[in-house]
Amino acid sequence: MPSTARSKRSELHKPIVFVDAENVRRSLWPNIPRDELTELVEAWAKREGVDARVVFEGKKEIADDRIAREAAELDGPYWLVTSDRGLRDRAAGKAERVIGGGKFARELRAKSSR
Repeated sequence: MPSTARSKRSELHKPIVFVDAENVRRSLWPNIPRDELTELVEAWAKREGVDARVVFEGKKEIADDRIAREAAELDGPYWLVTSDRGLRDRAAGKAERVIGGGKFARELRAKSSR
């Protein structure tokens, strides 16, 4: 989708993008620091016109469980960013798009170095 079309995407129709943070940040060596990953994803989401949710492990719920639960509760479109096969089995069924963690991490780094 051209960037102009992305930037004009309605707030109501923005796909939600669930980012399996630990999976993505550990896809490159050296690992992407947590703060940097969050910043890179925020910049990417703005360019792409999506609502990105960077999900880290929580004290009461692991990231995979949270992503699977929130994805199941959605009525609208969502994307899933992970290379975790178990999470893909649980959460990718209704995903509009599934992106591998390594591919996504490389894209983030490439766009940030321009």
